[in-house]
This record gives sequence, C-alpha cells and structure tokens, in this order.
Amino acid sequence: MTFGYMGKILMVDLTTRDIYEEVIPNEVYEQYLCGMGLAAYILYNRIPAGADPLGPENILGFVSGLLTGTGSLFAGRWMVAGKSPLTGGWGEANCGGSFSPAIKRCGYDGIFFKGMSEIPVYL
Repeated sequence: MTFGYMGKILMVDLTTRDIYEEVIPNEVYEQYLCGMGLAAYILYNRIPAGADPLGPENILGFVSGLLTGTGSLFAGRWMVAGKSPLTGGWGEANCGGSFSPAIKRCGYDGIFFKGMSEIPVYL
C-alpha cells in the first residue's frame, strides 16, 4: 500500500462468473489519484467506443475516495461510475457513508462489474 492506495481493484465478470484481482500500477495512481480519477482511467480504457450503456460491454465501477481512511472529516466518500444510458457519455454519482471504508478494508480501491448474467446473481 502506497500513500493510502491499496494498489488493486476487484473485477467481477457477470458473464463468466469470474471474480479476480487486478494490480494497478503506481503510475496510474500518480496521474489519476483515486476515486473518480481511477474510475475514469478504467472505464475509458476498457469500454469500447459505441458500446451500449445497458449492454454487456459497459462497466459499472464502485470506487473509494482518495481520502478514505485518513480520519479527515467528510472523507468517507465513494463514487459509482459507468456509461450513462441517458446521455451515452460519462455517468457518475458520489455518496458518503460506510461503503467506502468497507471497500478499503477489503483491500481494494474499487470494485468493477462487467458483462451480463443470464440469470439474477448477487455478490
């Protein structure tokens, strides 16, 4: 862990039902920080141009904020990001609460879902 980063994300493939960790290079954190910057990096590099926002090529990411776990006031923020069905572009929301510290306690900077399951599933 460098500067509060866990250094990895959890990828959940709903099509194949695989769950795996991916190590994120330190250079990515230096350039994009964490939180929404990390989500932007992952989504921009992995969602193909023209992908259907409601299709299996879209990725939905839940990422913890940069200051999560530092003890700073109002720092327990988490973000959800993906390709918006409304605009076809970037879509995001930001929220507070205990979810962001929970992601960090699990050892990740974010959890990303991709693919599409034929039947309802849960993590």
